[in-house]
Amino acid sequence: MSIITLTTDYGLKDHFVGALKGKLLSEYPEVTIIDLSHDIDPFNTVEASYVISAAYSSFPKGTVHLIGVDLELNKENQHIAMQWNDSYFIAADNGILSMLSQRIVPQKIVSINIHDRLPNDATDLDVFVKVACHIARGGLLNVIGKEISAIKQVTELQAIVSEDNNSLKGHVIYIDHFGNVVTNISKQQFLAVAKGRPYEIVMKTKNIKTILPRYSAIAISDKYPIKNYEGEKLAIFNEAGYLEIAIFRSNPSTVGSAHSLLGLNYRDIVLIQFK
Repeated sequence: MSIITLTTDYGLKDHFVGALKGKLLSEYPEVTIIDLSHDIDPFNTVEASYVISAAYSSFPKGTVHLIGVDLELNKENQHIAMQWNDSYFIAADNGILSMLSQRIVPQKIVSINIHDRLPNDATDLDVFVKVACHIARGGLLNVIGKEISAIKQVTELQAIVSEDNNSLKGHVIYIDHFGNVVTNISKQQFLAVAKGRPYEIVMKTKNIKTILPRYSAIAISDKYPIKNYEGEKLAIFNEAGYLEIAIFRSNPSTVGSAHSLLGLNYRDIVLIQFK
């Protein structure tokens, strides 16, 4: 079974997502198409990068991930296809794939060069469709591009350790459907810096002193029902391995969320201080 996933900032109001699927099926009728997200904020490459890095491992090896965010070919951003951890990713070289390449070295990267083989009125999306279907059929990357050794890195995807090793500064890179705030501080980096030391996550309001193993671990006493802890703020490392700040059982449309109640917004600084 061949799988192509879609991550775009197209939304669902317009025809774009349906047309994209139609192009894929016209090119490769047997392919299975899976939507990851079409609600990426417009041109938000950092948000797209997080969604891809959080979702790709749920799919079988060989899955092709087509990323339609800021995909226009221009003098700064070439089109690339990357084989990484036995999966394939097609995107503009705008930093979207840098979160992956920071974790594991890519197996192969090519700069896509088939544009002149397509009709004159072919769009950037048509190029991505042709490449995605080629790879999904088992085609080689060298057929659709020239191998390159590096891709564009985005520095805001990297948390920074202080010179004295006593603090770790990250940023908010994603706010999910529940209003939970995801940072770029990974569990791996946190453990490497913490080395078992006590710590505090510095907030605009009261600090958080413990990162929990799961949301419901906020209920620390058997004397009270879990409902009593609703509205408490907490921190966990989420399934993608990144520090997440949340309000227990929050509802953004009624009682609020970490995003609204704690005043944490995209790109805001989140600081962990070690003692």
